[in-house]
Amino acid sequence: MRPDFYERIGESVHRETLPNGLQICVVPKPGFAQKYAFFATRYGGMDTRFCLDGAWLDTPAGIAHYLEHKMFDTKEGNALQELAKNGAEPNAFTANAMTGYYFDSTEHFEENLAILLSFVSVPYFTDESVAKEQGIIGQEIRMIEDNPDWQLYMRMMRALYQTNTARVAIAGTVESISHITADTLYQCHRAFYTPSNMILTVVGDVDPIHVADLARRILPRQGGPVIPRDYGEEPEAVFEQTTRMSMPVASPQFLMGFKCRPSLDGEEYLRDTILGDMACDILLGDSSPLYLRLYDEGLINSSFGGAFEQLPGAAYLYAGGDSRDARAVADAICTEAERLGREGIDEDFYQQVRRSAFGENLRGLNSFENIAVALTEGYFHGYDPFRFPQVFDTITKEDVAQFLRQSIVAERSALSEIVP
Repeated sequence: MRPDFYERIGESVHRETLPNGLQICVVPKPGFAQKYAFFATRYGGMDTRFCLDGAWLDTPAGIAHYLEHKMFDTKEGNALQELAKNGAEPNAFTANAMTGYYFDSTEHFEENLAILLSFVSVPYFTDESVAKEQGIIGQEIRMIEDNPDWQLYMRMMRALYQTNTARVAIAGTVESISHITADTLYQCHRAFYTPSNMILTVVGDVDPIHVADLARRILPRQGGPVIPRDYGEEPEAVFEQTTRMSMPVASPQFLMGFKCRPSLDGEEYLRDTILGDMACDILLGDSSPLYLRLYDEGLINSSFGGAFEQLPGAAYLYAGGDSRDARAVADAICTEAERLGREGIDEDFYQQVRRSAFGENLRGLNSFENIAVALTEGYFHGYDPFRFPQVFDTITKEDVAQFLRQSIVAERSALSEIVP
């Protein structure tokens, strides 16, 4: 395996691409008892329309999440139970653009890794088990839909995006999952759970060669074709600028989203992510002039915060929390972004935010899970996340001001409110 050492962060990664197309990344951690394995496919809640065997298929919303639930079933029983018997702590998640299966353990690592690779690559569904799961996931969906935070976020996304599948709930709806069958699950597994569409990342005191050899023995020899996906032709304008819903909440809540320019895959994707995060901290962070002023005026409380996100064909910055006057906060955000874009950003404050953002990225390397997920996202989007120090060096104060001028404007915004 090819080792790469990153001097500025003191980490090394061993990489190899197997003949079947599987990317393997191993981050050695000598002396650590914990070992963490993450096996992921570039397939998530947004991938509802794709081309397989020359034909475009439209699959039900929520099918990637449904498939994740069913993947633990095996002919012998349940892979979760097998891993737990070996002292592992396994789990899985479905995001907008990936599905990941993982475990951490301190013993029986190679045996646990063999179980993980086997059950993820060899599906086993029956019509009876699929039908039974509909009730379980349907109940999960109803519980999520009763959550004000979920409603705020999804209504914001549906206001920002008209056609992009970022507006689709990862778990789908009770109605959409009723159309899922064992055949559709097998079809989606065949399309996306192929080695060439996946990555295995291991962090811990392990032998990289042994990890690669185990993957060679267990996984299919053929990788599978590239699967084209259709996320929708999204216009620049937001779909609607306001959405309001009444729910049994103690106080009004809001989220305000800004529709930003999506990035191409490659190092630009990493740079734009860091730039968006820094712009968010400068505009909305708890040491920013805007935050302190709104807090003093009683328009926000400690629940207020924001983030920047990127998805296939979509990027957005959002902020929210509790507020008695969401419109006043929304107007203040746009006014402050315009001021910073026009007058520029205070140099001392910019350097403070930059140091904090760099340190946060560096501290993330203390978590085995963060390392694995970062390497996975980087691989899926064509960049090396361990090059973040070099990317930080290319970002200037003017870059952040330009981002605010272009993206944080009223016409690119959507305000989602939940009121009592």
